Amino acid sequence: MRNPIRLKNLRVRFLPYIALGIVILVLRQPTPMGFALGMPLVVVGAGLRSWAAGHLVKTDALTTEGPYAHLRHPLYLGTLLVATGFAFVLGGLFTVAILAFVWPWFALHYFPRKERGESARLLACHGEAFTRYRDAVPALWPRWRAYHDTLRPHGSGAAVEPVALGGAPAWQLERYSDNNELGTLLAILAGSLLLVARAVWGLH
Repeated sequence: MRNPIRLKNLRVRFLPYIALGIVILVLRQPTPMGFALGMPLVVVGAGLRSWAAGHLVKTDALTTEGPYAHLRHPLYLGTLLVATGFAFVLGGLFTVAILAFVWPWFALHYFPRKERGESARLLACHGEAFTRYRDAVPALWPRWRAYHDTLRPHGSGAAVEPVALGGAPAWQLERYSDNNELGTLLAILAGSLLLVARAVWGLH
């Protein structure tokens, strides 16, 4: 298992965000209603990210299995759900302020930049197979039926081992670790525990 603590996440440029989180914890006491509204989104977002990370093979393969059969960017959607959930947990004006910043920033800056870069890279690596996938599978809004590329021979350009009972490549712990999703999950758990501790501490 890869070490989930990555030094790049401790760089100086992240310190303002850490400081902001501490200030929010000091100023805001989460409420039971906030937890009821927000934590389901956090759990779903974290679960979606974990599901995707266990399937994702970066660059070397065009991953179209697991959640990638339903949407092209499950990791980004999972992150957005987690951020939205935490915003609802905080409640009040904090919810409004966080969502007013996160959603426009994600929709107008972060996601378009990532989408352009990743699409160009995958198109260069996988050509028409990626074009068919991109045309059939939405970026962030899941399609109901799983995508299957009937024009591509089984196993070409995609990891196919091990295989689950349904015939699709199974979720793999090795991929989950290689994509460092454990570190992300630990960060989400730490944030959730801090919010719970702040709520309990505020009751005394």
